[in-house]
Amino acid sequence: MKITGVELRRVAMPLVAPFRTSFGTETARDVLLVRVVTPDAEGWGECVAMSEPLYSSEYVDGAAEVIRRFLLPRLPASVDAQSAGRAMEPVKGHRMAKAALETAVLDAQLRASGESFGRYLGASRDRVPCGVSVGIMDSIPRLLDAVEGYLSEGYVRIKLKIEPGWDIEPVRAVRERFGDDVLLQVDANAAYTLADARHLARLDAFDLLLIEQPLANDDFVQHAALARRLRTPVCLDESIESAEHAAAAIALGSCSIINIKPGRLGGYLEARRVHDLCRANGIAVWCGGMLETGLGRAANVALAALPGFTLPGDTSASRRYFATDLTEPFELSDGHLAVPTRPGLGVDPIPSILDEITTSKEWIPL
Repeated sequence: MKITGVELRRVAMPLVAPFRTSFGTETARDVLLVRVVTPDAEGWGECVAMSEPLYSSEYVDGAAEVIRRFLLPRLPASVDAQSAGRAMEPVKGHRMAKAALETAVLDAQLRASGESFGRYLGASRDRVPCGVSVGIMDSIPRLLDAVEGYLSEGYVRIKLKIEPGWDIEPVRAVRERFGDDVLLQVDANAAYTLADARHLARLDAFDLLLIEQPLANDDFVQHAALARRLRTPVCLDESIESAEHAAAAIALGSCSIINIKPGRLGGYLEARRVHDLCRANGIAVWCGGMLETGLGRAANVALAALPGFTLPGDTSASRRYFATDLTEPFELSDGHLAVPTRPGLGVDPIPSILDEITTSKEWIPL
């Protein structure tokens, strides 16, 4: 394809409720959207970087600058998603920025050829089971009310965010209130150290699916040591930024489950490579979320339909985070979301909503 230009657009998306994790509280999403324009089709990509470098070193202002100054000038005159990925590879890091641009290129490519994201990636299902991530609350009664609401909506798995001081008792309360049949897991976002191993082992009593990213993102060795001391399976999230990282974690025994987030990995092509590696090595995977709009959610749902995704992901319905999504909303049906089947992402921004929430836009001719 020949790209005639790229639009960088910022939109403001208020959350329906504050979302608190061990690294901070979000009340709104400042989202960078990338629109790639070709003579045959347009494509959209969503950057999952946060406003501040808290989840990772990336942040949305930096992502926009990297795309503008370093990634776009590297694209070849004739480009597809594979060649875009190769062209961006010499730029170190900035995987969320790369993922947004690669996704926009891939979306345009697939819209032009009439192929859906799911078909291109290798989806084996037409719908995916959905879990929900529940942030840290001010009190256990509030947590129980929130979990009850999500279960009544049909979510098939509950993930509780935890941190030191908010771990054993909240998990115990949820188990006691809702029973052992509820699929339950926890996410620490690297809030603990190996010195907390004995404390974390107390979670073994609650029959959890997994504990996600308990230790620092750059420490495979200590995760392996922790995994040997817990019955609860260890899942890695922030630690896995490439297929090479996944291979190292598997070889060291750092985890038995991996959360695949395409934005963290640099795009859906690398996400598929991680999926294939894990499937070949008997490692379970699931699709994580970064509070995406309908654009990012569409791509995640397509990815989560690949055969190796055997655990419910954080592919929640639109209304979990947004009162009004910028696409037609994704709605839960019997605990599942349908995989889009139209070409490309299979969804489009609604022009009136997009214009209303846009805070800035920049057109870059190529």
